[in-house]
Amino acid sequence: DEFYFLEVNTRLQVEHPVTEMVTGLDLIECMLKVAAGDALDWNALSNIQPQGAAIEVRIYAEDPVKDTWVSTGTEISQYFDPMIAKIIVHADTREQAIEQLKSVLSQTRLNGISTNLDYAHSVISDERFAQMQIWTRLLDDFDYVPNVIEVLQAGTQSSIQDFPGRVGYWDIGVPPSGPMDDYAFQLANQIVGNDASAAGFEFTLQGPSLKFHQDTVIALTGAPCPAQLDDKPVNFWQPIHICAGQVLSLGQVESGCRSYLAVRHGLDVPLYLGSRSTFALGNFGGHAGRVLRAGDMIKLVNTAHPNSDIPLAIQEPQALSPALIPSYGKEWKIGVLYGPHGAPDFFKPEYIEEFFASEWTVHFNSNRLGIRLSGPTPSWARENGGEAGLHPSNVHDCEYAIGAINFTGDFPVILAKDGPSLGGFVCPVTIAKAELWKVGQLKADDKISFYPLTVEQANALEQQQIERIENFAHAALNSEPPSSDIPTSAILASLEATDVSPRTVYRQAGDSYILLEYGDNVLDLALRLRVHQLMQLIRAANIKGILELSPGVRSLQIKYDGLMLPQHQLIEFLLKLEQQMGDLSQIKIPSRIIHLPMAFEDSATLGAVERYQESVCAKAPWLPNNVDFIQRINGLDSREQVKEIIFNANYLILGLGDVYLTAPCAVPIDPRHRLLSSKYNPARTFTAEGTVGIGGMYMCIYGMDSPGGYQLVGRTLPIWNKFKKNKQFGDKEWFLNFFDQIKYFPVSESELEQWRADFENGQAQIQIEDTEFDYAAYLQLLEDEKDSIAEFRAQQQHAFSAEVGLWKESIDHQEHLIAEIPDETDYSAYAALHASMTGNIWKILVEQGQIVKKGETIAIIEAMKMELPVYAADDGTVKAIICRAGQTVHSGEPLVYME
Repeated sequence: DEFYFLEVNTRLQVEHPVTEMVTGLDLIECMLKVAAGDALDWNALSNIQPQGAAIEVRIYAEDPVKDTWVSTGTEISQYFDPMIAKIIVHADTREQAIEQLKSVLSQTRLNGISTNLDYAHSVISDERFAQMQIWTRLLDDFDYVPNVIEVLQAGTQSSIQDFPGRVGYWDIGVPPSGPMDDYAFQLANQIVGNDASAAGFEFTLQGPSLKFHQDTVIALTGAPCPAQLDDKPVNFWQPIHICAGQVLSLGQVESGCRSYLAVRHGLDVPLYLGSRSTFALGNFGGHAGRVLRAGDMIKLVNTAHPNSDIPLAIQEPQALSPALIPSYGKEWKIGVLYGPHGAPDFFKPEYIEEFFASEWTVHFNSNRLGIRLSGPTPSWARENGGEAGLHPSNVHDCEYAIGAINFTGDFPVILAKDGPSLGGFVCPVTIAKAELWKVGQLKADDKISFYPLTVEQANALEQQQIERIENFAHAALNSEPPSSDIPTSAILASLEATDVSPRTVYRQAGDSYILLEYGDNVLDLALRLRVHQLMQLIRAANIKGILELSPGVRSLQIKYDGLMLPQHQLIEFLLKLEQQMGDLSQIKIPSRIIHLPMAFEDSATLGAVERYQESVCAKAPWLPNNVDFIQRINGLDSREQVKEIIFNANYLILGLGDVYLTAPCAVPIDPRHRLLSSKYNPARTFTAEGTVGIGGMYMCIYGMDSPGGYQLVGRTLPIWNKFKKNKQFGDKEWFLNFFDQIKYFPVSESELEQWRADFENGQAQIQIEDTEFDYAAYLQLLEDEKDSIAEFRAQQQHAFSAEVGLWKESIDHQEHLIAEIPDETDYSAYAALHASMTGNIWKILVEQGQIVKKGETIAIIEAMKMELPVYAADDGTVKAIICRAGQTVHSGEPLVYME
């Protein structure tokens, strides 16, 4: 009946808190006093009487399934003590302490790593613990049943997603993520009886192997692939009962691209910005903010101790009617709505006809960000983008609709669930909401035909889809798309300019968005201020059905629910609001001047340009150096002038999320600091987080590692703080606000690295001045400096025109690609290493004659915005390398021969 410590040392024990809890004595204070030579009051100490019972649990970063200084965001290395925390409870009796400890452990959550938290809860819940039947080898035969799915093999780009994803942050550049094929995903949850918000798995091309440590029910949907449960085949689209210990193995998809797995009650991963969906590029959401890896332990929802923010299953499992199962092939018909950017303003009318008449091919460099397409080269209605950029696809930055087909130069990309929200390229059509699931099933070399829909047809398709998902309505999917003529205009309504208001255009952007534009295609801060005032009026009206407001430079994108608020009613409401707009001439908006360090042309900046030249495009006006290009296109005398202008400018933030994660679209307040440049065409596939770029006349800071198109000039601090460690971010993950002003000061690359580390961890603060943007004072600046401003612009225009001439000489993008190397040598005596996927060779890491070991990386293929290593299958010698950096290779094509 006695409880005691098994060990007594003169040093402080890890268990000291339990003694302190029952005695009220601070043992650390006592030890410090002894060490300092101070006398202790032994009489008082000897009279202490223990009160109640205390129990301590140590939480370790170890995985009980495999028997094996912390703050939010800390990565725990194997080189340090795995103890994360101690949980101590104190109560009047031992029985009360045990119950209290059970409650505390069931409410404690640690995500991103495996811990012994659930194991500790199981131990103290064991009857032998409660009845004091404890001995040193108790745990040897303790039957612990972990409530997890163990990832044995991860598959390709496997992740955790939920529906509808991370909504409400599009205006600052946070994509919704969520399942690429939300139709199949939602049906999977319905089959197992889950709440619609339950998180599940998404697998791309190749499925994983998963070991279930608990009994459960699952459903497989989406792209068909071989599926075996303990070597016995199982079927898609119906409930599958799993017993603890069974292993589910999924193979390569047979058609389509992505498969889904729902588990009854869902997966227990934390909410981040309102969703459990993985946004791997941003390193948040899902499990540890990344795709799955072998060895991951994915927690199931514990029905005995449910998490309050995870609803349990709401109905019994049921199989899906075969009539509701879509077909996954290689040829797709996808319904789109015309707009927002059509003919004749941006494209020639005949090209819009060609767009709908053509068959498009899915490019290998496609993924959750976007699906790149190959097809007819566009016929542009403009020579260039004017102030917005060198290419006619360039526009002043506006918000994109999810599902928009975005022409980044001459290259169309379907913007997908992890795509960017703000950018400066045109979008002639937008995929209907009910058709977006097809985008999730597109893979390299699939063929697409786009057909036009009216908004009424799109709404009808959405309503039918909802009924099929929610009610398992036994109505077959439409095999033949509804017919509609090619629209003549993407403009829904317009208002002509008056003495007090600019021209206003309302553009259709799918069945869920309207893009409102003010004025001409020029930079005019008055237009952005008008957008700001309009947003205030819309929010004050509180119209049911308006979901999000996302501003651009001279535009506002309104996201709405077309089933709740019909498009024509929304247009009528917006037209009436224009009559309520007030005078802007004296407007003042709160602002902050934020002083940021920048390392000009650091190694990360130059490395991204070099990588682009090696793997995407070998020759372009902005290569090999972006600063040289900016100097030339602006008619400046030296590179140093480019640097001086960048560091002298005050950049006013007009938009956020210009690529991702609050990346600012900012313009110098002084027109003489507005450097003009074009954007990459085709775009880069990689830009390091914190890189500073100039595109059109705008400045951007990349909020994360991502694709991009701005000309790169340097690097600064992180502008997104996932774990909110820096108090200057306040209670948000993002730092910058609309109408903030950014002012750079120069630092060396080594100084910047220290700045970046300290700022991210909250150990460094930057200078911030509270101020306001005074529009009247800005107009006075323009008047006072009109002559020097006009001189600067004339110099720019002259240089710009000359650069356009050079650019036209190399406009054929095929000339930019690095040619493949013909090779007719007989290598039959050697073993070939093949490309695992169609893509570009990014790097070759070996030389001819080099001896390599089994598993050594030979080359890296860049495909679907991923880096895919090619490994040596055995020890050997490299006999021949028949590819080169930048070359396009196809799946199964030999790259290297070894002996």
